[in-house]
Amino acid sequence: MDRPLTGIRVIDAVDGPMQTVGRILSDLGAEVLRIEPPTGSPARSAGVLHGDRSLTFDLRNAGKQSIVVDLTTADGRRTLRDLAADADLVIRDGVAHADLASSTLRERNPLLVVLDISDFGSFGDRAGWSATPDVHAAVSTVLSRSGLPDVEEPLLPPELLLYESAAVQAVWTAMLELAHVRATGVGDVADFSVSEGLLQILDPVFGVSGSARAGVALTDLPRGRPDARHYYPMFAAVDGMVRICVLSRRQWRGMFEWLGSPPEFADPEFDKVTSRYRAKDRLYPAIAAMFATLSVDDAVEQGQRFGVPTAGLASSREVLAQRAFSENGSFEPCTVGDQPALRHSGWYEIDDTRIGAKAGAPELGAGSASNSRTGVPIADDARPGRRPFDGLRVLDLGVIVVGAELGRLFGDYGAEVIKIESSAFPDGSRVIPRHAPITESASWGFRNRKSLGLNLRSDEGRRIFADLVRTSDVVLTNFKPGTLAKLGFDMDALLDLNPGIILSESSAFGNHGPWSRRLGYGPLVRASAGLSGLWSYPGESDGYSDAITVFPDHLVARLNASAIVALLMRRDRTGRGGRVSTAQVDAIFAAMADHLLAQSLDAERELRPEGNDRGIDAFRGLYPAAGTDEWLVVDAVGDDQFAAVASLIGRSEMRADPRYATAQSRWENRAELRKVLSEWTSTRTPFDAAAHLQAAGVPAGPMMRIPDIEADPHLRGRGVFGELIQPQLAGGLITNLGEARTQNLRPPLLQPAPLIAEHTRGVLRDVLGSTDDEIARLIELSVLEDDVQAAKPAVKG
Repeated sequence: MDRPLTGIRVIDAVDGPMQTVGRILSDLGAEVLRIEPPTGSPARSAGVLHGDRSLTFDLRNAGKQSIVVDLTTADGRRTLRDLAADADLVIRDGVAHADLASSTLRERNPLLVVLDISDFGSFGDRAGWSATPDVHAAVSTVLSRSGLPDVEEPLLPPELLLYESAAVQAVWTAMLELAHVRATGVGDVADFSVSEGLLQILDPVFGVSGSARAGVALTDLPRGRPDARHYYPMFAAVDGMVRICVLSRRQWRGMFEWLGSPPEFADPEFDKVTSRYRAKDRLYPAIAAMFATLSVDDAVEQGQRFGVPTAGLASSREVLAQRAFSENGSFEPCTVGDQPALRHSGWYEIDDTRIGAKAGAPELGAGSASNSRTGVPIADDARPGRRPFDGLRVLDLGVIVVGAELGRLFGDYGAEVIKIESSAFPDGSRVIPRHAPITESASWGFRNRKSLGLNLRSDEGRRIFADLVRTSDVVLTNFKPGTLAKLGFDMDALLDLNPGIILSESSAFGNHGPWSRRLGYGPLVRASAGLSGLWSYPGESDGYSDAITVFPDHLVARLNASAIVALLMRRDRTGRGGRVSTAQVDAIFAAMADHLLAQSLDAERELRPEGNDRGIDAFRGLYPAAGTDEWLVVDAVGDDQFAAVASLIGRSEMRADPRYATAQSRWENRAELRKVLSEWTSTRTPFDAAAHLQAAGVPAGPMMRIPDIEADPHLRGRGVFGELIQPQLAGGLITNLGEARTQNLRPPLLQPAPLIAEHTRGVLRDVLGSTDDEIARLIELSVLEDDVQAAKPAVKG
């Protein structure tokens, strides 16, 4: 297997929770040299343990080479500088010495990219803050939307999501920087903030949203926790819970037939998702009554038969026992010690072959640098100032969130992205409120593109697409597996048209196995993968709280984008194209991988929803602040942080109280400790309380909402946001501006999103050389679609 990043060398000095960054790069083929002190990385004894073995370390460091370097000595730091001089990328989560500054590392290697990772960035008001997954959930706004309006407290999302999501964003940032080196012949330094990464990848505030929101942006949702259970509702079956997704007219017609075509819901008005939402108090009881007579398996099977996306709510034990997840390659047998187990096998298929770790986690000091580094291939026309994808042409067949995000990532940085679409079968992200030509969500998701209205169901439409493939570099699709082949464009056909073409595919459950053709949306995949069950209030039968959040769509887009860049670099080496395929379910399993591996080793162990009681120690969790529905996260662990909190709130005597002498005893007395700390936090704003706790050395963060993010001095000072002007909308839109704070990589382009078919004539004329008469003929035959909305007046989106 010729992994696409073969010949690229990465120096990995990450000991904190972002170790997955190096693992993904290694899976893609990079030689990753894991830097460890003589006593070994502290990560070797952290995370999910099996006995004294860290399963978390094993999974996040599989395939890497361990090199012992003592950075406390001058000789050790010299060794690291020597390694960086013959590397393409350095990733690290701390700079302990001035002689390891990024500028110093790049003096001997101007092509080097240095990715400096920290929780809040190297400068700004929160630069010195410490964080945990729960602190990031609060500050990223995810917490403000997590939970139910009829429960007093919001709900902390599963801890495992936060850093694993940020790691994927960091991988994309690294690959974008390597593409920048390829285009310019110049290296760079990227100041990567986990907090800012989460704002872009974990249901971004200023980003494309799922079609269930019917064009409503997060910025237009109510201040409190919105009740989104009707978006992807769950119903009780005889032996469990099922979730359905009824968004399109076709899906509703299937649901209507499944219900027995009740006259009460026969009005064509019910074809509209918003009308069904308004009637949920009548409609959902009818659906519930039907499901109450079915087993989960029968409900899922019948849902697929009627064309209604349906999934069972799985536990982690059921996930590991599910045959479909072994047959699609998500899990593979392994041994831990001499004990059989199941482990997640990775994120990617490359050229229809599953690629996972090249080897297990390394023994301390057992690795060395090879002599096979070839480095980033520099383009013949490389020059400083170019954008990473200048000159790249991308044909974008993607839809909804994954499709919108993936194309945008390339358009933002210079690629010509041609979105191929049709108003007869519109992209779900084009669902718009009445009278609005485009929504804020679509504006964010489709910026920096051209729109070509093309009927791929016609012979002439397919001929035009084939001509476009001949002149393009990348094809993007997230259709159900087999759809592109039915149109006559499987991978072999694409390579016949263009031997250098790169195809990117993404689906719910992958290209193989019994579920490969199953209809799937993110919320259904989350249910099937065991995540929805974790994202719920413990003990509440209707406490599932993940419906509003879009996950893992944004992760999958960045995973595919990273692999596309890797395949472009392989094409530079070999001249041949390639194919990357991902499954949404694997992005979820990857975040849960260490916990699932542990459960496969211990049948008594099972992932369960924690709610807001995280365990381990007290002075942890969610605390009320002054104001209405205002909260902050406090995450004090260990004797020192307990003492710091006690002193800060004026209760120093608790430090000598035997009831609070150990983490275990504090946990046993957590109700009293919660009351004491709540009395202090409830008299302060969440921002003031968090700032005082951070100053005392305790991880804490305010629950931030969208208006807080918009006005936040830290983010403003770091230049995180820009303004997107969409002509059809009144006023500018705040938008994300770049993946990290960089020195040489230019910020993203901010061209407006197109209306459907806005560029049909231009694409045919400029790319294929078609005449105006030929274009007019094809429009008349409905092979092409011309812009029909551009003249509509501006409205508030």
